[in-house]
Amino acid sequence: MFRFRDKSTANKILEKIKDLNIKAKFMNVCGTHQDTIVRYSLDTLLEPYGIELVAGPGCPICVTTSREYMEAMVLAARGKIITTYGDAARVRIRGRSLLTLRGDGADIRIVYSIDDAVEIAKMNPNRDVVFLAVGFETTAPSTAYTILSDPPRNFYILNCHRRIPPAIEALLSLGEVKIDGFIDPGHVSTIIGLEPYERIVSRFPIPHVISGFEPLDVLVSVYMLARQVKRGEAKVENEYSRAVRREGNPRALKLIEEVFEYTDLEWRGLSRVENSGMRLKRKYEDRDARLVFQDELKLLEEYSEPKGCRCSEVLRGLAKPRECPLFSITCTPLNPIGPCMVSVEGACYIEYKHRRV
Repeated sequence: MFRFRDKSTANKILEKIKDLNIKAKFMNVCGTHQDTIVRYSLDTLLEPYGIELVAGPGCPICVTTSREYMEAMVLAARGKIITTYGDAARVRIRGRSLLTLRGDGADIRIVYSIDDAVEIAKMNPNRDVVFLAVGFETTAPSTAYTILSDPPRNFYILNCHRRIPPAIEALLSLGEVKIDGFIDPGHVSTIIGLEPYERIVSRFPIPHVISGFEPLDVLVSVYMLARQVKRGEAKVENEYSRAVRREGNPRALKLIEEVFEYTDLEWRGLSRVENSGMRLKRKYEDRDARLVFQDELKLLEEYSEPKGCRCSEVLRGLAKPRECPLFSITCTPLNPIGPCMVSVEGACYIEYKHRRV
């Protein structure tokens, strides 16, 4: 359904896209963009104009691996206070999650920010408090700032931070799906700026547009991508110039550089991605839960993903939520089989929420 406050502007943009007369597939790598696209049916709206929109690995809860969630669950079972965001606490492994462990007596605390987790550590000086740090470049500066602020000695990070540009390169390297352009994430781009995408374009010459989050932002970004395709161009354009600067946020980038070093890391759906992870530097290893509690984490068991779940393929743009045989049948927000149905930024959750019927 066409649900815009400013329909005339939207129609003008659509006419411009129509006049270009192209066929193209564009991928977004941001859960908030996916929510806008599905909420306002932009994908359906653009299909008659030759544009297909697909979701990529833009949901941090979704791309975090089962092993990482299992690490948090093991530490919870060993008596640590585990603090994390609500979505991360709901991801199920073998039918169990951090929330179900809380029902069994584990001390799991849902927080709105890492600051809340630090306060919990201060209030429980005789307990180990672990913050499950999930997120991309957007949330990594907050973790870095906390580490530099000398939190209580009983406070640790179970670090799951990831970098978006290497994931985009990994997708393109796989060559499983032909992508004609990327709608780049606005929030991440406020931190990293334009240069990381320009490095991608130098290796994989396809269009990129950094987009804002309003429906008209996304439509304009699609038009900008389509115009590049029509002209045979491959460059990085910034539709979200009201928030994203070319240099990004130097202070935030400096925090990341001070605390983290880049490392290869597993992603759900993408396997091991070179230089996509952020590992605490050696001088901060006393805050690294994986190192401090490595003996306890030896209790981790092998795990295989649920049968039939296509979350990994959804994250690579190979499948859409409704193509999963579990979607809305056995897998729902109240009974999520895979993380794509757990997170509010997950493609399956968004599809179910806005277009269940």
